[in-house]
Amino acid sequence: MKILVISESINIEDSSASKVNVALITNLKKAGFTIKVLHYSHKKIDLDGIECLLIKENKFGLLYLLSRVVRVFQRYTHIYINRDIEKIFGFSFTHTNDTNSIVRGIKKENQFNPDLILTLSKGGSFRPHRAMLKLPKLQSKWMAYIHDPYPFHMYPRPYNFVEKSYSHKEKFMRLVSEKSKFMAFPSLLLKEWMQSYFPAIADKSVIIPHQINLSQEMASLPDFFDKNQFSLLHAGNLLKQRNPKFLLKAFLIFLENYPDAKAKLYLIGNHDSHKELLSKYANHPDIVVQKHLEYNIVQALENNVSANIILEAISEISPFLPGKFPNCVVADKPIVILGPYYSEVRRLLGNDYPYWSEANDEKAIEKIITNLYKIWETKPESLALNRKDLVDYATELYLKSTIENLNWHESN
Repeated sequence: MKILVISESINIEDSSASKVNVALITNLKKAGFTIKVLHYSHKKIDLDGIECLLIKENKFGLLYLLSRVVRVFQRYTHIYINRDIEKIFGFSFTHTNDTNSIVRGIKKENQFNPDLILTLSKGGSFRPHRAMLKLPKLQSKWMAYIHDPYPFHMYPRPYNFVEKSYSHKEKFMRLVSEKSKFMAFPSLLLKEWMQSYFPAIADKSVIIPHQINLSQEMASLPDFFDKNQFSLLHAGNLLKQRNPKFLLKAFLIFLENYPDAKAKLYLIGNHDSHKELLSKYANHPDIVVQKHLEYNIVQALENNVSANIILEAISEISPFLPGKFPNCVVADKPIVILGPYYSEVRRLLGNDYPYWSEANDEKAIEKIITNLYKIWETKPESLALNRKDLVDYATELYLKSTIENLNWHESN
């Protein structure tokens, strides 16, 4: 089978979404499919053994000029007018120009003749998906991958907020759900969540979890990491809704209870939303806060810490599958889940999984840390996740089966 992948970005340093895009593309190749990638990464990028073509931004025409005028105006006046533009037109001038650039890039590709066209995006943009809506002749081959809820007012609390352009965005996603041949989601809970808003999703959807990318070369461990200590790592963006306050409190209680413990908590990733809180721990000897590390260095840490942490929002449900989840699975270390009872991560690990707590239950979190520390102190080699089923679930084995068993007759 020949698959044309249209990805907004394959630059693994620009976002977690790009990392999972690359892992998916890599595993499609490993699964034996013939792959070609069109991408809008704004720079030339090569993936080993895969033909990758950069779609260039159209820098001629009214839309490009308008997008730059708006950008310059906002930069110098600090008046953000894009929201008002989107209220009228649905999307910004930049988004529309980018979408049209991708449409042109797809139209130029007329030799590959794919059996399946897969669109991958990042953040809340979905530019490749919007481009495919303008190409009705290709929609009978189109699989739209939806990585997060959309539009934003359809996020679960506390993430949800209503954009001025909410009606346009909702119409857009409804069209994607109706015009695509297939839809794919990284999470079963996300599929069910989106299906409750867009019923057309029901009969055309598959689950393709974020993939494990074993081809990434591991880097050396950073100097600040001590392999001889009990270590807990949260790697990833600490969004406003992912509050580390209770995790920090629980860790400090643990240190009080075990003053001789050689233990460290590592928080690696963007934390602008919690800058004031984390600044209090800048000089704490057992808490390390780093804003950014290269992807392969983070992977090295994930593979060498005592346990990895997945911190989610205080909520009733978390339908997201974090991009780092497959990395944590293949690292084969215990995963500390701090999130709601109804969580995709908890669903995958099982209801009886011992290292789960609500994100705001500091007593339960402290108990988890203590239990892990006691195991590390007596038998550190037994600190293993040991879930081959999840490794298989997030590699080319499950992916190959999912793609090959698509039901081309009943969808649409």
